[in-house]
Amino acid sequence: MAWIILVLSGALEAVWASALAASKGFRRPGPTILFLVSCTLSMLGLAWAMTTLPTGTAYSVWVGIGASLTVVWAIIVGQEKATVARILLLVLLVACVVGLKAVS
Repeated sequence: MAWIILVLSGALEAVWASALAASKGFRRPGPTILFLVSCTLSMLGLAWAMTTLPTGTAYSVWVGIGASLTVVWAIIVGQEKATVARILLLVLLVACVVGLKAVS
């Protein structure tokens, strides 16, 4: 169950990071509210997962999922370009996250 919560919390990290950018320095209320809610839920999920998972593994997986999904979202909405190097680095990042799960 901790892994499921951790993965969902990592996905929420991508939500709050994207909402933070969309808030334009907290000047837009909708994205600001989304940021506050998703950030709170993401942190609570991470904290809960860390009660049973090793701290380093949990945090690394959380950051890896959040960072990967944030970049993928930015590519989908056209804020970043999908270069070969960027895609390969994302694949390596995901492979590291999967590796951490495999060895824990």
